[in-house]
Amino acid sequence: MALARNIACLVILALTACSSDPAPGPTEQIIVREPGAAPVQPVAVIGDPASALVAEGKAVFANCSACHAVEQDAPNGAGPNLFGIFGKPAAEVSGFSYSDALQASGIIWTTAELDGYIANPTAKVPGTTMVSGAIEDAAKRAAVIAYLESSMAN
Repeated sequence: MALARNIACLVILALTACSSDPAPGPTEQIIVREPGAAPVQPVAVIGDPASALVAEGKAVFANCSACHAVEQDAPNGAGPNLFGIFGKPAAEVSGFSYSDALQASGIIWTTAELDGYIANPTAKVPGTTMVSGAIEDAAKRAAVIAYLESSMAN
């Protein structure tokens, strides 16, 4: 009898665990403002793929921030400040001492060039001093690049 009761309890517990509520759907954002006040712009639209990609890039870039800054006029660290690098030649950030290899690379920082460099810096520019921080995952690289591009717009 005790065995049957224990089995019944286990079945009930197992069924209870399986009946959790489904994930909540999108929520509506309501903005309240005083009459006559300027309209308030939401920070991000829920479900906006571009915002989600930039947010993911910011999270991934947290590892890079040990060496690199991305804010305008922030000082260089162990790596150069990456603010506004798109369209600029490699090794052009003022006040940073670059490797001879990167100075001679002739790279203009485009999305494709940055993607290749972040994937494997030493393969892209043999002799570079950036020997750590490679991001193998293509989706994470795309997110970091989107974040860097968005930082130029802010």
